[in-house]
Amino acid sequence: MVQNRFLRKVSFRTVVMLVALLGLLPNMAAAQTETFTYWGGLIFSDAANSMFVERIEEWGELRGIPVEVVMINQNETVQRVSAAIEAGTLPDALDLGWGFMLLLSQNDQLVPVTDLYEEIGEAHGGWLDSINTLMTSEEFGGEIYGIPYAASGMNVLYRRYDVLSAAGFEDAPETWEEVADQSRAAQNPPEHYGMGFALSNVGDGNLTTTMLQSWGGRIADDTGTTCTIDSPETREFLEWITAAYADGLFPPGATTWDGAGDNTAYQSGNALFIANPGSVYLNILESDPELAEASRFSGLPAGPKMRLIPVSTVVRSIPSTTSPEKQELARDLFAFLADDEFMAEYMSVAIYGPAMQSQTSFPIFEESPVHVGFLDGALNGTPDGFPDVNNPAYAEYQTNFLTPRMIQRIVVDGLSIDEAVLETQAACQAIYDKYNTE
Repeated sequence: MVQNRFLRKVSFRTVVMLVALLGLLPNMAAAQTETFTYWGGLIFSDAANSMFVERIEEWGELRGIPVEVVMINQNETVQRVSAAIEAGTLPDALDLGWGFMLLLSQNDQLVPVTDLYEEIGEAHGGWLDSINTLMTSEEFGGEIYGIPYAASGMNVLYRRYDVLSAAGFEDAPETWEEVADQSRAAQNPPEHYGMGFALSNVGDGNLTTTMLQSWGGRIADDTGTTCTIDSPETREFLEWITAAYADGLFPPGATTWDGAGDNTAYQSGNALFIANPGSVYLNILESDPELAEASRFSGLPAGPKMRLIPVSTVVRSIPSTTSPEKQELARDLFAFLADDEFMAEYMSVAIYGPAMQSQTSFPIFEESPVHVGFLDGALNGTPDGFPDVNNPAYAEYQTNFLTPRMIQRIVVDGLSIDEAVLETQAACQAIYDKYNTE
């Protein structure tokens, strides 16, 4: 019993190190002579990206392991990982968004890390309810396939208070319709346009799905099996957003922006409103203090039916192609990266909310107006995808950017709203049919 109690208190990292020292993992030495590759998620903060790379390099030096860290734009992760799966060139570990993690886990591309999830959570006061709900979804079949390191996806509405207040708008818009109305009244193109929201095939473009849902539209029914794009609510939303586009409220190029398009539009003064997780705020604090002073921040507005503040998470995962020896190294690295001292420093320059209880007390969540919003969202937001069932079919719908594509088909390709809805309904149902087991 004494020995058992001792073992229960020994962390996973300690076990790995003890076993390696005792020579009970003969292949570990071989693994340590090979480069450990990690694909990190590039964010719009050079300081955070550099800090992350340096932390992994520090781990490599401590463990005597050569490391290679490749930072990938998060809007390109699906493309890069999909290509690597086909080529058999996945890294040893990588950062993923929740939806893509779900899709990969359904296709046996990831290693379960359930015990490590429990260990790291316990070491940091427990996982926040919003994060734990996402990670323990029944879609994962009782296993955990990633270690969350932050809450993500919590957009904050930025607005140019200096311009808007001069036009008579002192308060933040409470609805998306008010965003459009204020934009019409205050914008002055080509100097600045009102609505700097991406309508392109990037992650930021999926804000349009949240908008659609706030109109009462749904991607699928309550069973998560039948697509419901073809609805009066979808048409009402499309009438609103295509009218805003026709009225010139979106900056030119919004339908083809890359992942930084909205960031650039706001920082260059070309947009009065954007929705952003916080990277722009961190950037303008240093690069353009006057713009930071002229900006105000608020939660996402409501639609005619509901207000949604989606909360998701970013995770660290291990591909199933990773060798057993490097899987053990990856697990050790994940625990090393979860260190509160490091994460407090990282989050002070990053764009995320907390994932664990210990992170909620980080100073940045009291000091920064944007991070205060992240903390509130992590504690009180709605699960990503709500009111839809966030299952693999929904995740694939989002990774295919079908809502912004539907808008593009109207405003760029000239389809009618009815034609675009029927086309998207068919494409959506084809995705859901792949996952139906009946």
